[in-house]
Parts: sequence; C-alpha cells; structure tokens
Amino acid sequence: MFRRLQFCFAALLSASALTGAEHPAIVRSEFIHEPGAYPACHAATLVETTEGDLLAAWFGGSGESRPDVCIYLSRLEAGRWTPETAVADGVQPDGTRLPSWNPVLFQPRNGPLLLFYKVGPSPAKWWGEMKTSSDGGRSWSAAQRLPEGVLGPIKNKPLELADGTLLCGSSTEDPEPGGKGWQVQIERTPDLGRTWQVVGPLNTRDEFNAIQPSFLTHSDGRIQILCRSMEKRVVASWSSDSGRSWTKLSATPLRSPNSGLDAVTLRDGRQLLVYNWRSSTGAAPAAVGEGDRCPLNVSLSNDGETWHMALTLEDKPLPAGYAYPAVIQTRDGLVHVAYTWNRERIKHVVIDPAQLAR
Repeated sequence: MFRRLQFCFAALLSASALTGAEHPAIVRSEFIHEPGAYPACHAATLVETTEGDLLAAWFGGSGESRPDVCIYLSRLEAGRWTPETAVADGVQPDGTRLPSWNPVLFQPRNGPLLLFYKVGPSPAKWWGEMKTSSDGGRSWSAAQRLPEGVLGPIKNKPLELADGTLLCGSSTEDPEPGGKGWQVQIERTPDLGRTWQVVGPLNTRDEFNAIQPSFLTHSDGRIQILCRSMEKRVVASWSSDSGRSWTKLSATPLRSPNSGLDAVTLRDGRQLLVYNWRSSTGAAPAAVGEGDRCPLNVSLSNDGETWHMALTLEDKPLPAGYAYPAVIQTRDGLVHVAYTWNRERIKHVVIDPAQLAR
C-alpha cells in the first residue's frame, strides 16, 4: 500500500506542475478576510444554509489565545463576501473576557443553523458553546454552554445520520507530563444539542496523540474518521454501527506535519481530503516555518485507504504557511475550501471535482 501511494504521488507530480489558480479544476480563488480591524485570524469553517447561501466564519483578534479574539462571520452575496461581523465572543457574566476559538458552522436537514465554538484560556482548559440561527445566520441566539465533558465538534463539521443524529468529531488536549495527551472522542446528539452521549476516548497517548477528527462515509455503511496527530501521520478509525463504537486508531500512509485537515465524501462516492502534505521521507520545503504548514494539497481516494494527490492549492513558502482547511460540497456539486493564509487572511477556493483526475 505504501508503494502504491508513493507511486500515485510521484506520477501525478511529474504529470503536471499546475498549482492553485492555474489548475483547470479551480473555479474561483479569493480572500474572504483581509488584514484590517485585527491582525490575526485562523480556523475557518464553511456552510451552505437551507436557503442556499454560503457562509464562512473564523476566529480573529490581536493573536490566538488573547482575550479580544472573537468569532467573525461573512456571507457570499451577489458574488462578493460581505464585511465580517462578530457573532460570538468569550465575555463572561462578570465582565471578564476569554478568547474564543475554532468555530464550526453546520446546517442540519431540519432545524436551525448551528454555530459551535470554544471559549477558554487554552485548548487544555476551554469548553464548548453553541448558538443557533433561524434566519440563515443573520441573527443568533444567546450562547449555550455545552455539558461538562462535551466540547462539540472541535474543528470540523459534524456528520448527520439518516435519523437526524449528529456525530461530532471532538478531542481533548492534556499535554502536561503524566497527562492523557491528545485524545479523540465522538460526541453524539440525537436532538441538535439538547442531549449528548460521549463515545471514547478512542486512543491513549501511548498509541497516538490525535485530535480534530473529520468524517467520511462509505457505500457499505461504514463511517471513517481521519485525524491529525503529533506523530505526523494522518490516523484513521472506522465504525460499522453508526458511530456507537470505533476501531483503534491506526496510521494511514498519509504524512502531515501535525496540522489540521478536513475531508468530505463527494456525491460521486470519492473521498476528498485537504491537508498539508509531506513526502514519504517526511521532507518539507525549506524555511516554511509555523510547523512547515506548506504545501496545502487535495488528495482523492475511492476507498479511504489508498490516496492519490489531485491538486496543490498552495506551495509558496510563507512564514505561517497555510492551515486549518475546511471543505464542503454544495448542492451544485462544487467543492468549497476555506483556510488560513499566513495567519493574516482567510482564503476561499472553489473546485470542480469533475476536473480532478480519478
């Protein structure tokens, strides 16, 4: 399997040097957020609403983990992204303020638009909060704190099952010596956040230190998660019972520099992954910085196990690289990706998956 993966990557790399906007699959490429009122931004999320609008959100402020960091939202209207508005923050009842983190937008088939995010001084100490919108993100409810032990989707969109149950890929971070390390858990809610069941953790720190699961579905009914890991491998787990139980995490052939990823099952059955790629030797471009979060690539798979590189979105080294992609497929069949660009912009790229080599 490792040899097949290496061959696929090598063949595709030698077949074409086209990247980014040059590639025929790229329909649109633009910045949603440019530096302005605040200097730093990160962790984009995308959603198509019931009305068919495209929304993006991210966190921004003077710098990650600082108290002024808020959740901002923008809407694509008449072909242009609207100026962002703050929709959530970490202001506490006593007036003190904490940073907010990692927004996740999700539109259930039936029910209001959901916004999940984190509040707290650090990933080891944050908690989950949720807001809802009944008008497609134009106004939002008051924040609701999630129950103890439930964080909500930690970075990537939930998966909605046929019965309306949401599976949320979550994780905890306990990096201190003697702590539990990074652990993945799956949080199930049958009623859009009113009640929860936590499955996991799925790993120990002695196996993998993994966080931020992304879901894929397969024609045989199985569900797969792909996760970031400290071990610099994309790791996977599988469920055959609608997310009630999971296999042990295992390493895939995919290498990545401990950076966020996201994936989506396309309507044609292919699996699409957006992540920071590494060669089979683990090599990265020189002088990239920020954990070497470059290049940013799109890979495809028919089975979730053997992958081939389909597109390079970014390969020019920047001090803070390209990070934390979010990916969805909209009703028109196009694939939308949003990601952090050098920690100062949020970029949006639209892909026609029919133009990606099978």
